[in-house]
Amino acid sequence: MPNTLAEKILQAHTDDDASEAGRIVRCRVSLVLANDITAPLAIKSFRAMGAKRVFDRDRVALVCDHFTPNKDIDSAEQVRLVREFAQEMGVTHYFEGGDVGVEHALLPELGLVGPGDVVVGADSHTCTYGGLGAFATGMGSTDIAAAMVLGETWFKVPPTIRVEMSGTLSPFVGAKDLILAVIGRTGVSGALYKALEFGGPLTSALSVEGRMTMANMAIEAGGKAGLFPSDAKTVAYCKAAGRHAETLDADPGATYERVLMLDATGMEPQVACPHLPDNVKPVGELKGLRLDQTVIGSCTNGRIEDLREAAAVLKGRKVKKNLRCVVLPATPNIWRQALKEGLLEIFMESGCIVGPPTCGPCLGGHMGILAKGERSLATTNRNFKGRMGSLESEVYLCNPAVAAAGAVAGEIIHPAAL
Repeated sequence: MPNTLAEKILQAHTDDDASEAGRIVRCRVSLVLANDITAPLAIKSFRAMGAKRVFDRDRVALVCDHFTPNKDIDSAEQVRLVREFAQEMGVTHYFEGGDVGVEHALLPELGLVGPGDVVVGADSHTCTYGGLGAFATGMGSTDIAAAMVLGETWFKVPPTIRVEMSGTLSPFVGAKDLILAVIGRTGVSGALYKALEFGGPLTSALSVEGRMTMANMAIEAGGKAGLFPSDAKTVAYCKAAGRHAETLDADPGATYERVLMLDATGMEPQVACPHLPDNVKPVGELKGLRLDQTVIGSCTNGRIEDLREAAAVLKGRKVKKNLRCVVLPATPNIWRQALKEGLLEIFMESGCIVGPPTCGPCLGGHMGILAKGERSLATTNRNFKGRMGSLESEVYLCNPAVAAAGAVAGEIIHPAAL
């Protein structure tokens, strides 16, 4: 029977029949992930179970990325708890301080996730790894604790929505715009407990980084997972990260719940307006909307190609007076690469604030909190009410070029208009 990508990957990790949506299957996991916010809760459940060891110290990753550098006593205590647990369990992949990066950019870069993997994480954007052809999904901390102990979990095999992408991308339009367009059409619950499988002629034109950007936001449509096939680009990316990988794709004739056709030809940059990621409009409809802050970074758009895109717009220009432009490279390696390429110098000369690899303002953590009445344009993934600070602030989601253009203009604007 022909299988979707989700069915095919799950089948390789279970002795049950995963060939049909709705079946309950018990799956062996490739990696279990938690961070400095969610790991303390998982550790509490781990202790309550009476567990003594994790199932495999090489297949648990603990990444203290949300509040690092520690912003206050409470966050310091959370990191201390995670650090001590990692030491006690002998966890190989523990990240803090100068080694830490935003988890969903860091783990692919280090070769810890790859095609055909089943990854569960106590963070909703774990679905990012689907850009590499992994079945990756977020779970609650209690389920993550169980996976840390058992090395397995259960899934209901999700039905799959196929997103068939075609056409040609215009200048200043990229992966972020494609996924915002998809979410605008499905709504925030249109793919609830379903897999979004991306394919079509445009797929091969996207970089692996762009694919991870799209998979990252599958959850914003309610998706259980966002999946791209593994092709030659994927294999090369994994090889550079020190990991062996093979090509992987859905079977011809696989059964889909529905097929969503997306032609990118002529598409403008897309912007998600407050207070939901599906409130999507072309950038031209928002021209002139005043800004107080722009943010370039996060697990969605903090990779090196994102920084290059933003720097190309900012080069030779200045950030608008009284506007804050916060740039957060997603990992130490990306930070170093941006330094080597002169991108950080461009940002600094433009008047940006360049910070360390951290989730920071994306979740309203630190390094870019909004005051009452303030408005931010951001390359992050969520714009819920109060997400980046005050309940009376606003967050607009966009691609890195649009965020950079907004920093210069002090208002939402198409980068070409500069």
